[in-house]
Amino acid sequence: MIHFLFLALCVAAIYFSCEWFVNAVEWLGQRLRIGKMAVGTILAAIGTALPESVVTLVAVTTGRTPETKDIGIGAALGGPLVLSTIAYGVTGIVILLVHRRRSADTAGRRSQPVGSPDELKRLAKDQQWFLPVFAVKVGLGLVAFAIKPVLGLAFFAVYAIYFWREIRARDDSHDTELEPLKFQPSAQYPRTWAVVAQTLVTVAVIFAASQFFVQQLDAIGPMLGLPSAVTALLLSPIATELPETLNAIIWVRQGKTPLALANISGSMMIQATVPSGLGILFTPWMLSHALLWSGAITAVAIVYLLVMMHRHRLTAARLAVVAGLYVVFAAGLVFILH
Repeated sequence: MIHFLFLALCVAAIYFSCEWFVNAVEWLGQRLRIGKMAVGTILAAIGTALPESVVTLVAVTTGRTPETKDIGIGAALGGPLVLSTIAYGVTGIVILLVHRRRSADTAGRRSQPVGSPDELKRLAKDQQWFLPVFAVKVGLGLVAFAIKPVLGLAFFAVYAIYFWREIRARDDSHDTELEPLKFQPSAQYPRTWAVVAQTLVTVAVIFAASQFFVQQLDAIGPMLGLPSAVTALLLSPIATELPETLNAIIWVRQGKTPLALANISGSMMIQATVPSGLGILFTPWMLSHALLWSGAITAVAIVYLLVMMHRHRLTAARLAVVAGLYVVFAAGLVFILH
């Protein structure tokens, strides 16, 4: 019972830390004079992608057994799956709930796109970057050759190019008034040191709480009779991607849906490159049937989202649909493991 209590406390700690994190990262974006969307795709994504990146780094570099290294590979594949299904799906559900509370015209809201044509075009570009990189990393998991580890460096280079493109992109940056910084609530323009301090402290709390959350899941899995493989592939990725999902909920509640979606798409680009590059560098990077199944579901989700974005038909209801693909993954995973 104590593990379930710790689980609830971890969720609460991550949520309130994310509240302070998104507050700090918006001010940090203003200080660095970067575009509004880059606040989500770069600054917020780097902060919230830290837990799973560290999991992969530790597992592939210090793991002494193939099973330990497989944890890192699983994190590199499981992250994009959860983001492309649960994170996007939950965002769509929250958008529907927020609109339902704010407007009686629920049906009309439900049929409206989740962003402007320009915002959807920008998000589609993120997915267009992600899909080929993801396809290459899955393809590398099917073959073995001598120079494959060197290709891990190419994934870092891809993210560096993506990072530079996002930082240089110009949009309607900070066109809304920012909430006061939590560390200096009475200051109209908080000090830079306070912005940086709040960002670093909240990232540290998110990281620690996320790791403790995973530990509780590892303990609860056997209590529920779940095989360790199911816990590692099905539940642990949800825990490590919880910060991105909670960030999205917070930003949607604040009426900043584009930032919520940008945080998810930016985190997916990190997941497709940095943890994968580490895995390819330090492990044989041969994917099991379960991991290949997760890759297939991720690809289906991204192709669906890309079609909706290109047609400017990505409504909250259509966004919520992708959450169902995680249920499909779970059903297929049980079949594969048995």
